[in-house]
Formats: sequence, structure tokens, C-alpha cells
Amino acid sequence: MSAAKDYKKIQDITGSYRSRLAQTDEGTFLLSPPMGGWSYSEVYFHIFDASILSLTEMTNTISGKGERKPTAFTVKLILFFGSLPPGKYKAPKKLAVRLKKISKTEALELMDEFLLQLDIACKQIENADKALKTPHPKLGYLNAFQWLRFIEIHLNHHLQQLRRIERSYRR
Repeated sequence: MSAAKDYKKIQDITGSYRSRLAQTDEGTFLLSPPMGGWSYSEVYFHIFDASILSLTEMTNTISGKGERKPTAFTVKLILFFGSLPPGKYKAPKKLAVRLKKISKTEALELMDEFLLQLDIACKQIENADKALKTPHPKLGYLNAFQWLRFIEIHLNHHLQQLRRIERSYRR
């Protein structure tokens, strides 16, 4: 997929997050779900905090920082198929220690900050050297285009998590 298509899909997915946020009241947003696990609030914080951190890595590679390292074959498959393998995943420790509950207003501000940084990075991505990569805590080394694709995949992964949380409230 091209960077322009990934960019558009990320904008669309973020629109889905925004719509879901508008439909959720503040109390439910902050409440831990009946099934256990993260609240809507924690998911929103994690996904947009992690996405901003991913954009930082993407920008680093665009600006010439990084190493010439291979991307693992399994990671290439994830990026090609556009989804993580089935299963539950633990957030990397680096992200888990950052996790917190935020208000709906803070979630909107975080989404807006993410979209602003996404716009800036995507205007520069065509200048990126595909050989330069920075480390992802679980996937190994990614170049700017791979970071962008990962952001899309990660956003989709947590959108599915929000659907599971929603279903747990209906039971």
C-alpha cells in the first residue's frame, strides 16, 4: 500500500475513534469494563500515545536517523496483510508504564495532536530513505513507510478491542 493510502486509512480510522468517543458518556468512558482489562479511556490514551511515539520514530527515519537493519520476515507479513496475528498482546513495558485514564476532552486533544503530527510527517515521508530504520519494542526495525503502516494496523487492532469492550457492556 502507498503512503498516501495508509495516510487516508489512518484518518478514516481516527474518524471512527472520534465517532465512538462522541457516543460514549464520560462515566462509561472512565469505567473499567465488566470483562476486565482496560477502560475505553485507557485504550484511547494507549493508542494515541503509542501512535504519537510511532510518529516520532517515523520522523526520525525521515530526518536521516536510524540504522540499516533488516526487517524480520514475520513483520513483513504483518505489514503486508495489515493485521496482527490473532491473540491478546501485552503492551511493551515502555508503554505499559505510561498507561493512564484520561477524560473524553483529553482523548480528543490527544487525537488532534496525533493528526497534526501525522499531517506534518506525511508531508515529508517521500524523502525517507527506505533503508534507514529505528527499533520498535516488539517488531524490530522499521523504516518510515513501515512505521506508517504499523500505525494503521495498531489503530485497527485497538478499534477491535473497543468493540469487545462495548459488547461486554451489553451482556
